[in-house]
Amino acid sequence: MAANDLQMFQFIKRDTRHFINIDPLQTAGLLTPAARDALLEWGDGYSVCDYCNGALDLVKKPPIQEFVHQALPEFLGTDAARVMNGARESKFAVMHALAAAAADKNNYIVMDAWAHYSSKVAAERAGLDIVLTEKPDQEIMPGDFLKAIETGIEKFGKKPLLTLLTYPDGNYGNLADARKIAAVSHEFDIPVLLNGAYAVGRMPVSAKDLGADYIVGSGHKSMAACGPVGVLGVVGEEAAAQLFRKSAHNKVKEIELLGCTSRGAPIMTLMASFPEVAERTKPVHWEKEVHLARGFIKKMEDTGKFKLFGQNPHNHDVMFFEAPGFFSISEKTKRGRYFLYDELKNKQIHGIKPGLTKNFKMSTFGLGQEKIDFIADSFIDILKKYDEI
Repeated sequence: MAANDLQMFQFIKRDTRHFINIDPLQTAGLLTPAARDALLEWGDGYSVCDYCNGALDLVKKPPIQEFVHQALPEFLGTDAARVMNGARESKFAVMHALAAAAADKNNYIVMDAWAHYSSKVAAERAGLDIVLTEKPDQEIMPGDFLKAIETGIEKFGKKPLLTLLTYPDGNYGNLADARKIAAVSHEFDIPVLLNGAYAVGRMPVSAKDLGADYIVGSGHKSMAACGPVGVLGVVGEEAAAQLFRKSAHNKVKEIELLGCTSRGAPIMTLMASFPEVAERTKPVHWEKEVHLARGFIKKMEDTGKFKLFGQNPHNHDVMFFEAPGFFSISEKTKRGRYFLYDELKNKQIHGIKPGLTKNFKMSTFGLGQEKIDFIADSFIDILKKYDEI
């Protein structure tokens, strides 16, 4: 490319940055003021490595060691933790460590029917087959995992290396009974991995309280950090020693982490936001978030033009609607199925993907009553504009 052509890469403006954001991928990932400062201060490549003597998690200044080995395990309800490059990297590390330690090959993992694609890809990369629970009408039940485990044992002639529960699922925001599902797995002496990408950082969650052996979280989805960055926690000294085993070629490097993980702005923004994240996940704040989400859902369903999928009463900020009113408009208007994106952009609301009208996913996390009311009124105004109400 010519030098002049390369100028297009120098600055790309994000024109929806100051909009009201209802994208579940972003609502709980918005940076705190402290994290924005950290982003500027530590944004130069491997900036943290200036202070590292070989083990990233043992850096004392900035206080990564205290964060990783004290604050983070306490927050996750685990005995040990690490900062990773994302939730998917965390899941792969657990699966790969278990597969590497297995006495034989041709192993598999059981996971819920709503498992994120990255959970499946992580299992494939670790050389594991997958057995999914059956798709439920509403939520994943303990019996679904029991049946899937029994199916796996019948098919493979042995128990799975791991069960994985998506908590909540990223499609509908359903919160399954993690304790009972963990109990079912433990009856077969199978460890449990909790994929908390939409839980850790949004709501109170503890691996030990829920009976999980491993827990993963997403910093950029739910912990107000720039990405990619994630967290990984493990319960039990033996499991931690297996997961964080050291390289034979470099005694301070942990194999599943490929020596080091996040080593710049992502880990620093994660730490900078942590005090606010720890505060907002206290039960009193989470109960308010659920209350606001339920109020929004009721207002939408009262129009007769929206139907919530999944648990109702709802227990999470992530929600999935069927919207026959919007779909009806899309079949008549000139812009077709892109009309809704245009209308919301005019109202400075961002987060529903262009082209979606019949059904869509959204989140009300952190918005507060005034903005939530504005979003609900905006949806209703759009329906009225096209004579759907």
